[in-house]
Amino acid sequence: MFRKILVANRGEIARRVINTCREMGIATVVVYSVADREAVHVLKADQAIFLGNSEPSESYLNIEKIIAAAKETGAEAIHPGYGFLAESPEFAERCEDEGITFIGPPSRVIRELGDKTVARRTVSQGGVPVIPGMDRAESDPVLLERESARIGYPVLIKAAAGGGGKGMRVVTRPEDFHEAALSASSEAKSAFGNGAIYLERYLARPRHVEFQIVADRFGNAVHLFERECSIQRRHQKIIEETPSPAMTPKLRERMGEAAIAVAAASGYVNAGTVEFLLDAEGNFYFLEVNTRLQVEHPVTEMTTGVDIVRLQLEIAAGERLRLRQKHLRQRGHAIECRIYAEDPEKGFYPSPGKIVYLEEPSGAGIRNDSGIYAGYTVPVEYDPILSKLIVHAEDRDAAITRMIRALREYVILGVRTPIPFLIEVLQSAPFRAGETFTDFIDAHFSNWQPDRKDSDLARIAFIIDEIARQKRPLAVAAREEGYPTPWQTLGNRWR
Repeated sequence: MFRKILVANRGEIARRVINTCREMGIATVVVYSVADREAVHVLKADQAIFLGNSEPSESYLNIEKIIAAAKETGAEAIHPGYGFLAESPEFAERCEDEGITFIGPPSRVIRELGDKTVARRTVSQGGVPVIPGMDRAESDPVLLERESARIGYPVLIKAAAGGGGKGMRVVTRPEDFHEAALSASSEAKSAFGNGAIYLERYLARPRHVEFQIVADRFGNAVHLFERECSIQRRHQKIIEETPSPAMTPKLRERMGEAAIAVAAASGYVNAGTVEFLLDAEGNFYFLEVNTRLQVEHPVTEMTTGVDIVRLQLEIAAGERLRLRQKHLRQRGHAIECRIYAEDPEKGFYPSPGKIVYLEEPSGAGIRNDSGIYAGYTVPVEYDPILSKLIVHAEDRDAAITRMIRALREYVILGVRTPIPFLIEVLQSAPFRAGETFTDFIDAHFSNWQPDRKDSDLARIAFIIDEIARQKRPLAVAAREEGYPTPWQTLGNRWR
């Protein structure tokens, strides 16, 4: 096993990796930028190496600086977390060339699965169903329009490289296609350095269901069951749960087998996620593979009892996968809510700033993977995720109730968060009924506004608090005005 690893990330995911390393007796090194001088991951690691300016290109995306930091500190391996360089085949290949273990799949696998069209061809050859669409990326608008007519409207434009909703557009009419394609290509170029796009048939009201896979270099692979990730804003998940309310034992078996087939067809090693779209008739289609640890991995850990980061480290160190599919079980139900510094009233626009007060929920079945503390300033330069709140209970209804209670107890002042919005989503009749689809927010909460019935009470409480703060403490008044305190009048009797 490794003696020391470098975590090439920041915030709550860096802290998450550090926690498992501590349990395994592995020393940790982190890297940081100007904006993260006082970040949680810097305070928690054994060593911290300064990279430079806050721009990602000067810090968390700078391969040369991160490799140099690993060499300087004697780190034997690098864990990329998620985001930044986690799915960069160039970074993984550079680690391989430098003799540093990349804690993730081989660079070849990342490269092939990172190109959505190559991934579609690869999994199709393994017998996994794919959404009707293109098997190659294209930039010629004439050819793209011809393909859109062949596939049929509505059509979905997607970036060939990258994900997270960047470069994605839904086009319902042929006359809108040209402008949408140009816009998608431009956004993809800006986000991933690659403007290539391709087309798929747009599925109406699908569910987003993914399977966690883990595979070693000896050909052993298992899945750790599914996660329902249909509650999304701007094509990015905000609530995840497992088991999926749409799942049956037979469907779970079929989708799990398909996920393992994807791992086999691609030569996958380490932890990853195979994502599917599931339609109302129970047909599922391959969407993509995320060749890294997922943000929502804790719900899987809560229901299986498996530490996925530990598995990543063991496999990267050359150990065999000890898990066997027949022994794996799901227990209870888990839900995760992503807590961002963003304003749901303004289209979930980022809300950076200083956290002036923080109170985290606690109790049985509650886990909070946090990257913040009171007094911490949320920077503008990076993704505004603050924490991941996870609950586990005996069934879905109990998990929903527990999550609502936990969210109500979660107080973050100084920045806007979607906590009130998340509570209303969880309380809604469609969510409680398990009617979760990728257009859920657009269908039910497109014009959401918070309930302000207690706003007058909050203002009164603020005024009273401000007035009370103007009064001097008794000890100060006693010193300044000279009258005796109770301790002086009682003498030694108070003892």
